Amino acid sequence: MTTQFFIPMRPPTTTHNAKELHAYMKGGKPCAVLHDSPELKAVRAKLHAYLAPHAPEKPIPAGRPVRLLVKWMFPAEGRPDGSWRTSKPDTDNLEKALKDEMTRLRFWHDDAQVCSEIVEKFWADICGVFVQVEELA
Repeated sequence: MTTQFFIPMRPPTTTHNAKELHAYMKGGKPCAVLHDSPELKAVRAKLHAYLAPHAPEKPIPAGRPVRLLVKWMFPAEGRPDGSWRTSKPDTDNLEKALKDEMTRLRFWHDDAQVCSEIVEKFWADICGVFVQVEELA
């Protein structure tokens, strides 16, 4: 089974690294907890809304391997269309929020099933995110 779709959007530049540290005392000992920043919460909500119409009726069953291909196309704004984006955000940081939302929307049972990932980011005249999910044999 293979599913693919294009989301016409300006890709987010805020990633899962946008966490806020909250320090407090518990029983006289210092503790710290990381929370999503408001910007990261907004990115997650945006991704969820754009991914939801493409969510499958049933997830890829637990234990089944998945290949995920994602192309992040950022607005070219004077750069050559299709040229590689070598600046931040890093591809692994972009993928975290996307995969988390895809897991919440039940594209698969668990994102640990993603055994193969191809992630690209480049400048494009038409910006957005292309996603392909393939259940491997």
